[in-house]
Amino acid sequence: MKRSEINKVVKDMDALIKEHRFELPPFAAWTPEEWQGKGHEYDEIRDNMLGWDITDFGLGRFNEVGFALFTIRNGNRKMDKYKKPYAEKLLMLYEGQIASMHYHVSKMEDIINRGGNDVFITVYNGGEDKSLLDTPVTVNSDGRKSVVPAGTKVQLKPGQSITITPYMYHDFIIPPTGGSVLLGEVSMCNDDEYDNFFLDKAVGRFPDVEEDEAPYRLLCNEYPL
Repeated sequence: MKRSEINKVVKDMDALIKEHRFELPPFAAWTPEEWQGKGHEYDEIRDNMLGWDITDFGLGRFNEVGFALFTIRNGNRKMDKYKKPYAEKLLMLYEGQIASMHYHVSKMEDIINRGGNDVFITVYNGGEDKSLLDTPVTVNSDGRKSVVPAGTKVQLKPGQSITITPYMYHDFIIPPTGGSVLLGEVSMCNDDEYDNFFLDKAVGRFPDVEEDEAPYRLLCNEYPL
């Protein structure tokens, strides 16, 4: 992705968050220059990759496949000094955008539509060999338990949520009209390095960045040490 595109996405997400009256922590507004003066007292942000995050899943088609997110809090299973067993994120997808089908082995999460467009989440049970299973899927949504056929698209309108359990394949699909959607994620400790399993083996996590302009905000994998 071009840095100019990343900058625009960050600004768009920041505006969407403000529109829905959610307040971000102070480090959300730190410029790259301000980051240069931040010492080891802020290592929790660096070590746990808090902050702005953009992905095109390594496919180079962000307008079609990708999303933006801001990680507010997270633990770290690799470092004993971070004991938090939970995480919280905000996500933004543009209208017509999708996120790739994947599951987690360890993490359970709630996905909440915080406002804007609807989101459709396709659900399957996943096998330990990463296959899609043609078996009924148990869905828990806002206190209601139901069993749906494999491949069902669960619609979440603003305010609605779904619980994603381990080995449940899921994607995000945003309608082609209706604007962007702001999603919340409340989950167990997040580990993008070892706990994301994508159905499409070509999918990656972070984009390659073409520096065509200066960064507006640093992404969570770009902080100076």
